[in-house]
Amino acid sequence: MPAASGPAPFAGKVVTVDLLNDQHAAALMRLLEQYALDVMGGGKPLLPEVHQHLIERLKNFPTFVGLLAEENGQYVGLANGFYNFSTFSARPVINVHDLAVDPAHRGRGVGQALLDEMSRVAQENGCSYLTLEVRYDNPARRLYQRCGFVGGDPQTDEMAFWKKRL
Repeated sequence: MPAASGPAPFAGKVVTVDLLNDQHAAALMRLLEQYALDVMGGGKPLLPEVHQHLIERLKNFPTFVGLLAEENGQYVGLANGFYNFSTFSARPVINVHDLAVDPAHRGRGVGQALLDEMSRVAQENGCSYLTLEVRYDNPARRLYQRCGFVGGDPQTDEMAFWKKRL
C-alpha cells in the first residue's frame, strides 16, 4: 500500500499587489478578512470602515509593499509589508505586517514563497532586515524560523510588541 502523501507543494508564483487592479484589491480584502477571522488574526471580522477605506488609503501610503501568491488563476496567499527605517543600520527595513494563507492552501509552501519574495524585494531595495510580530502560540513560528527569522536573545533583544489605541 503506498504511503499517504501530503498536500501538493505550491506551484504558483508570487506577484506584486497592484492596488489599481480590481482582482488584486478583492483578493487582498478576501485574504485579509480570512486572516482576521482566524484565531491568530483575532477571530473577528474586519470593521466595515476597513472594507470601505483600506484599498484607497493603501494607494496613498507610499511605504506599502504587498505580495499575492497566485496558483491556477486563484490568489491563495497575501503578504502586506511597510517600509520603515533603522537608525542603527542607517538603512530601510520592511515590516511584514500581515502574512495570510487561505486555509485550504496551508502547509504547501505558500507562506515561504511569500516571505522569500519579500526578502528578495527587501534586498533589492537595500534593506538591512525584515521584521514581523508573531504570537507566542502561533504555529507559523516554525515557518518564520525556517525562513531565517529569530526571536533574538531574551536577555538582550527579545522584544514585545506594545500598542496604544488612539
